[in-house]
Amino acid sequence: MENKKSRVVIMGCESYDNELVYEKLKSAVELLGGIEQFVNRQERILLKPNLLRGKTPDAAVTTHPAVFEAMIRLLQEADYNRLFYGDSPGFGSPAGAAKESGLAAIAAQYEVPLKDFSSGQQMDFLLGIGTKKFDIAQGVLESDAIISLSKMKTHGLTRITGAIKNQFGCVYGLNKGMSHAHYPNVRIFSKMLVDLNRYLIPKLRLFVMDGIVAMEGNGPASGKPVPMKVLLVSDDPVALDATFARMINLDPTFIPTITYGEEMELGYWTEENIEMLGEPLEKFYKPDFDVVRIPVHEGEPSTLSFFKPIQDFIIQKPVVDKEKCIGCGICEASCPVEKKAIRIVNRKRRKYPLYFYSRCIRCYCCQEMCPVGAISVKTPLLGKLTIYKD
Repeated sequence: MENKKSRVVIMGCESYDNELVYEKLKSAVELLGGIEQFVNRQERILLKPNLLRGKTPDAAVTTHPAVFEAMIRLLQEADYNRLFYGDSPGFGSPAGAAKESGLAAIAAQYEVPLKDFSSGQQMDFLLGIGTKKFDIAQGVLESDAIISLSKMKTHGLTRITGAIKNQFGCVYGLNKGMSHAHYPNVRIFSKMLVDLNRYLIPKLRLFVMDGIVAMEGNGPASGKPVPMKVLLVSDDPVALDATFARMINLDPTFIPTITYGEEMELGYWTEENIEMLGEPLEKFYKPDFDVVRIPVHEGEPSTLSFFKPIQDFIIQKPVVDKEKCIGCGICEASCPVEKKAIRIVNRKRRKYPLYFYSRCIRCYCCQEMCPVGAISVKTPLLGKLTIYKD
């Protein structure tokens, strides 16, 4: 890539007060030169929030309605009127997730339609390094420009989910879950995510991360909401995610989407190639943010073939808290492998999941989709003494 700096705006925002969020987002975009630098008024603009599943805004699972509304207002007040929105949730329908998260009501108020994210087409990407094809949602194909509205959260597989991973929702319907089976370890999966962003680059214009209330711990759906009181804005998703990582005392090199992002010429992650605008990162630094601080490749099954007979006693794995489990079966339904690695069984007059770890590809879809936070990623004792040592 040409040696130049990417710009990331760090903008403090104390609460989700609608007017405050609007003013802060507007100021952040103006620091980058104004919205006119990224989209033109003739383009069909897709707002792409994080709608992982139907959750109320206070759960910090989805992009907050105040951030969504602020971007709509910013665009419409500048006479951008060809707007629509959408995402492909990990569970449930796009319309259901939008309604539960509060985004549907905002969209209706401003007459911004929900586009089709339940069907689409397989598209070739011959420049891909990790993959050459993507199943892209119809709503994405019908757009000219995308503004990505991600959520600041942890993630069981990729450590964090942010600007880069938010585009995974551009893959429609069941194809998202099946992608984990096609890309069965975190490094291959991360290359696919970077390729997806590279495929979308002609449309991708601006990235906004909602970190006013973030999620730490058992993310991306069952973690703990934590106030970070910040918005991050950039036109470089790699730089944005690297800034988030530094903000929570997480080495960016531990996150393959970030390192591959620069290697595959999506953006920059090194500090010397990022220009910080707005407020100083140190003001929002949270070193005790609950996130796993080990390189993801350390626990990757494909790197441990030598330990294959005992890998279940070493590598991280999803574990069920039977006291929290409600036996709903969503974990089994979300498992992407053909021969399910988790099944609901009846034992002692109650239902709960039983794992078959030899089949498990450690995609953590079960953990991600559990509606009650009964599944978490655990490290076996032998793993803590060997590959997961600090």
